[in-house]
Amino acid sequence: MFNMILKIGVILALAPVGMMYLTWAERKVIARIQDRVGPNRVGLYGLLQPLADGIKMLTKEDLVPEGADRLCHFLAPILIVVPALFLFTVLPFGPGLVAAPLTTGILFFVAIGSTQTLAIFMAGWGSRNKFSLLGAVRNAAQLIAYEVPLVLSLAVVPMVVGSLNLTEIVEAQRAGIFLFTPWGLTGFLLILITGLAEVNRTPFDLPEAESEIVAGFHTEYSGMKFALFYMAEFLSTLAISALGATLFMGGWLGPEIIPGWLWVALKTFLLVFVMIWIRGTWPRFRIDQLMGLAWKVLLPLSLANLAGTAAWVLIPGWQGTLLSLGLSLGTFLVTTQLWLAPRPHLPRQWVKSLDEEVNIWESK
Repeated sequence: MFNMILKIGVILALAPVGMMYLTWAERKVIARIQDRVGPNRVGLYGLLQPLADGIKMLTKEDLVPEGADRLCHFLAPILIVVPALFLFTVLPFGPGLVAAPLTTGILFFVAIGSTQTLAIFMAGWGSRNKFSLLGAVRNAAQLIAYEVPLVLSLAVVPMVVGSLNLTEIVEAQRAGIFLFTPWGLTGFLLILITGLAEVNRTPFDLPEAESEIVAGFHTEYSGMKFALFYMAEFLSTLAISALGATLFMGGWLGPEIIPGWLWVALKTFLLVFVMIWIRGTWPRFRIDQLMGLAWKVLLPLSLANLAGTAAWVLIPGWQGTLLSLGLSLGTFLVTTQLWLAPRPHLPRQWVKSLDEEVNIWESK
């Protein structure tokens, strides 16, 4: 029990520090993409900028709208950051380096991560702001849509390993990491895409689309409350990247010239860099494109990957590998064509009749 408490204490201490310097890294990378310098004033290469930002957030005035639900407004930022911290308790950083080695680690990760939707909805509802409420409702719809393919893409690993324990999943990859299998590559890409949507990062940041709804569900937040929402997003980004590295990239496995925990860190930050790269280069989706991608492409692809994983397990040799690859590739080609197909136009006589009905109602 003491060891578990000690490990959780280390996570609670290091996770916010990692989040602070993840913001610095993101600002530097995006600045290079956009031919800028990025933070360079506070400290060497701007390394003290996250600390300065934290002090600024702590000292800013906490403003609460007059008509807001004060209890919901106060609890929402707390309830969103606590699950983000709990996500790290089941992630293994090496042999024995896991705070809570649960036999149902994947289920715990998914269950805890899904509770953030409630906190975001509380923030939108409690603010009594139409823009905030619209952002919160968008978030609920988005997470419901992307949670389904995320869980289905996670399910392929326990199908192969026969366990939900993340440590056992890493050990099962000593013979070869799952990323180099057809079902593993498909599942990895699905987790990367759905993970971006789950943590509301570009191009899936519709719940806080500044160009449309000011700042989304946290429009009415300032000071440290706003910083907690910011912290939860970056902590969740770290956690989903660490989960992808654990499930498909071998976790702490690698040449023993460097320790296992450093392998986990390197693989995690490689995925974080990919997410930052996507943010700096991809435009935001429209809401219909976002929902269509989830239901028309990712859901059928995750189901096909489940079937391909079953074929890979039941049919040994190149036949199973070829069948798994064919199912995923064929489904992807068909579903993307359906998603990208132009919208059908109404027949001209229908448009004319609709215009006539509108004119009749306007004349009344």
